[in-house]
Amino acid sequence: MVLAALAGGALAGCTAQKGPSKAEPAVAASSSAPSSAGPSPSAVAGPARPATATRAEIVARYGHAVPHTWGFDGPGVVHRLPAGHRGIALTFDACGGRGGSGYDHVLIDFLRRREIPATLFINSRWIEANPAVFRRLAAEPLFEIANHGTRHLPLSVTGRSAYGIPGTRDAAEVYEEIAGNRAKLTRLLGHPPRFFRSGTAYCDDVAARIVTAMGERFAGFSVNGDGGATFTPEQVRTTVASAPAGSVVICHMNHPEGGTAAGITAAVPRLLASGHTFVRLSDALH
Repeated sequence: MVLAALAGGALAGCTAQKGPSKAEPAVAASSSAPSSAGPSPSAVAGPARPATATRAEIVARYGHAVPHTWGFDGPGVVHRLPAGHRGIALTFDACGGRGGSGYDHVLIDFLRRREIPATLFINSRWIEANPAVFRRLAAEPLFEIANHGTRHLPLSVTGRSAYGIPGTRDAAEVYEEIAGNRAKLTRLLGHPPRFFRSGTAYCDDVAARIVTAMGERFAGFSVNGDGGATFTPEQVRTTVASAPAGSVVICHMNHPEGGTAAGITAAVPRLLASGHTFVRLSDALH
């Protein structure tokens, strides 16, 4: 087991609330060997996804299951790239909702100029607030679009909260949180998303199993790059520039007023100069 290299700060990026430091265990993925770091359109869509469980099947299978864990870890949650992978996966959440539907064009334009691939976890509410921006992002092979839920809720079968945000209350609501935005993304992209991250990244072990049963991979993180969009540019730079090979870095693209863009634009050249490369999750996880 590998210990997560986390910076303090909340992950409720829709509200940019401050929260306590986290130091959760991260489990290295056991996927196949990494592919080339260069993005390709075929990698965005990926292989055909298996048939997913229906709402009724999820409720029948998990409706009475009792969770035993709560946090950033759970069955099937991927925190790092496969062992030996030398790349770093930058992931950016777009949480949506009141106070969280902004667009950090400075950040995204920097990634475009430097041709830095990234995985964008986008919430249904953010898509509704930014339809034209979403269409452009979805058309760019540099980025892959992933599922950040329908209402940006922590994923729980008992209604547990994280950073003051109430979670899903039962297996049926877990299904709806995943499936609602999955259906929207499938319609807009032409294929279902491969990866899911819950609002705040919190889950219990039962909810994590539901994600897998629905044909998506739960993406956690090993480096909290911007503390839920609360870090200063210097904090972002220091944290992200220290990310080791194989890291999955979580930041936010929905708070242009925050320090994320300035911190990333300072950290990425340092990482490149030290020999690191960048990948989307689908470039490394198959």
